[in-house]
Amino acid sequence: MVNAAFGRRIVCTLGIVGGRDKVLSLFFCGKRVLGRQQFLSPSQAVVFRMIFDHYCFDMVPQLSRKEAGSYYTPTDVAASLVKWVVRKNSDLLLDPSCGDGRFIAHHSNSIGVEQGVAAARAAKSHAPSAIVHRSEFFIWASDTNKRFECAAGNPPFIRYQTFKGEIRDRALAHCKDLGAEFSRLTSSWAPFLVVTASLLKPGGRLAFVVPAEIGHAPYAAPLLEYLVAHFGEVQIVAVRKKLFPELSEDCWLLYADGFGQRTDQIRFTALDAYTPSNRPPKSGILVSVAEWRSVWKRRLRPFLMPAEVRELYREIATRPDTRRFGDLACIGIGYVSGDNDFFHLRPSVAAGLGIPERFLHPTVRNGRALPRQRLTQETVEDWRRADEPILLLRIPKSLRELPRSVSQYLDTEQGQQAKTGYKCRNREPWYSVPDVKVPDFFLTYMSGKEAVFARNEAGCTCTNSLHSVTLKAKASVSRILQGWTSPFASLSCEIEGHPLGGGMLKLEPREAAEIILPSMAARDAMPLRMIDEALATMRAWRHYGA
Repeated sequence: MVNAAFGRRIVCTLGIVGGRDKVLSLFFCGKRVLGRQQFLSPSQAVVFRMIFDHYCFDMVPQLSRKEAGSYYTPTDVAASLVKWVVRKNSDLLLDPSCGDGRFIAHHSNSIGVEQGVAAARAAKSHAPSAIVHRSEFFIWASDTNKRFECAAGNPPFIRYQTFKGEIRDRALAHCKDLGAEFSRLTSSWAPFLVVTASLLKPGGRLAFVVPAEIGHAPYAAPLLEYLVAHFGEVQIVAVRKKLFPELSEDCWLLYADGFGQRTDQIRFTALDAYTPSNRPPKSGILVSVAEWRSVWKRRLRPFLMPAEVRELYREIATRPDTRRFGDLACIGIGYVSGDNDFFHLRPSVAAGLGIPERFLHPTVRNGRALPRQRLTQETVEDWRRADEPILLLRIPKSLRELPRSVSQYLDTEQGQQAKTGYKCRNREPWYSVPDVKVPDFFLTYMSGKEAVFARNEAGCTCTNSLHSVTLKAKASVSRILQGWTSPFASLSCEIEGHPLGGGMLKLEPREAAEIILPSMAARDAMPLRMIDEALATMRAWRHYGA
């Protein structure tokens, strides 16, 4: 009764009785309500969304494909996955995010769930024998009593920055009840798969297109833990040639069979390209779940390398004379200015404004500007002569009386605009940039061929586009410099870091801390050709130079 009354109230509010002109006039009001669904109960939000979409669909600016995570699977891939999971015509198939229906179109006894209006309409057209529910999946999954022999699809890949609010909270709570605990930094697809698996009948199967992040992302580990604890067989198929050429992200394939059982191994298969088939590839290696957890920190990407390289890596890692980067240094990101254009001045601009030199600190703004091995005063002077915006406006937080020239700059239109930005308005005073450090070394956060590590001989600071590296003991300098010149350290960056897309390698601070720096004795005994080949393999898998 509450929902019915709420629905009638929304109908009247949107002017459905009063005519289309009133709907138009209240369209933006409706958008505002949809954007603030935390003020509605979950059931009221669903009712409002369905009514609003139905009457105002033509006026609603649809989410971009990237925002919605809706990149539809090639037909031959969808057909192959469905043919594997469906064993009998009577099998009931679930696609939890059916999009335009290209999975459920391959099996008549199917149920699809789709939140998007246009996609749901397309799914009903492409799969007329299937049932398509227009709903948010996690709400639908909580309410349904249906259980399925199989599931297949391509879950929406929505990153944590967009996967938020009540929908995320509901999804994570549901997964926690099922025994899979995700952090709030998870992307949407991983909870989708856990909840989908929970709707299978004993012995059920699933086959999904998944982001390649399943091979390295910390947030994906709870999904794999859930799968090995609830399926008799789990297989991950890594595909180097992109399934979605228009995306920077890679996609792999996930197969799981025997719901209600468990396994202590994961079959891992690496393919240069995917060839449609009615069954998963038989090739590959069996990865011990114990080894995956303890040795490789719940990552599958190392298994892209040959077994002899993995064995060498384990051997070097366990040597008593080996050090991890985090043993010798503290690694963190640089400062966040809040408005880079305002806080970074060109020397000519600073001189014209009369900003005193003591309020200006040379900085490295991105990895592209960082020279290899050494950042010297000569390099900084080159930047100055080129009039690059490399001078950070650094105003001490404790300083209460500012020079007139600084105050005038802060009061400019650009300064007043910067003041309203999120970072600036949430710190006191707004113009004092926090966490400005002068590190011993810089390390690139995102890299092309390899990470750049440079000694800070110029006394510069850096933005959060680089790592700020401070030694724990000054005696570590020679050890670190020796370790970083080894190809093994470059390979360690590939193993401990992760691909970002577009061929880039990314190193989070926790990943950088795990980089292995071998001793001189270990370096002298290394098979360099094997390491070079492994490096080439890992770079090829992140499409460097493609």
